[in-house]
Amino acid sequence: MALLKPSLITAFDLPDAWYQCLKTVLENGYEYTIDRGSFKGHKRRELDFAVVVVTNPSNRPLVPEIPKAIEADVPTPTSMEYVNRYLQYLATPLKESTEEYTYGERLTGGSLNQIEEVIRMYREEGYGTNQACMEVGMPGDIELGDPPCLRLVDTRVRYGRLHFMVYFRSWDLWAGFPSNLAALQLIKEYMAGQIGVSDGEIVACSKGMHLYDYQFEWARKRVANFRQEK
Repeated sequence: MALLKPSLITAFDLPDAWYQCLKTVLENGYEYTIDRGSFKGHKRRELDFAVVVVTNPSNRPLVPEIPKAIEADVPTPTSMEYVNRYLQYLATPLKESTEEYTYGERLTGGSLNQIEEVIRMYREEGYGTNQACMEVGMPGDIELGDPPCLRLVDTRVRYGRLHFMVYFRSWDLWAGFPSNLAALQLIKEYMAGQIGVSDGEIVACSKGMHLYDYQFEWARKRVANFRQEK
């Protein structure tokens, strides 16, 4: 009987986390054909369950860079220009008429802005709570053709710092991972400033951290051309 193989990845900053996750998925990922969901019929290489601890997520740059030696063959996964545009999708209730939902609508729309409520909770009621959890997922999402990947953003203030614990049901490692975490980090920095504490760590979990088949070669070239920055 085969058992699940959870992966624990500890990284210094967000680009380091991206690189280490690429390497781990290539080395340990389970490869299968997608029966339902994005890119149905294609191959996906995926970790059984991943826990990524980023100890210094505020370190700049927030997004990974592609070495010049391979930039002609490997596309840049994201940019801060894109992250800043994506931040509106994550932190405001704005939604296009063609969209079924946005993360920002779930986090800040309706009668309750969860981001501001968590800030208020910590400022007015103290740090000793496990209730400052911001939810994205809803029961009806299971019926959507493209349900949210990000399901919750849990928070904790401990040791004088604000930490994020986030869960993704499915997570495109190549482009989604770096954009998602960079934008979440910007939100965390804003919240920490409003609460009056220092910025803390990110602990990200997923049972679906993956690469699609068309990304396999990009990932192999990026991992093979790793250079330790001095």
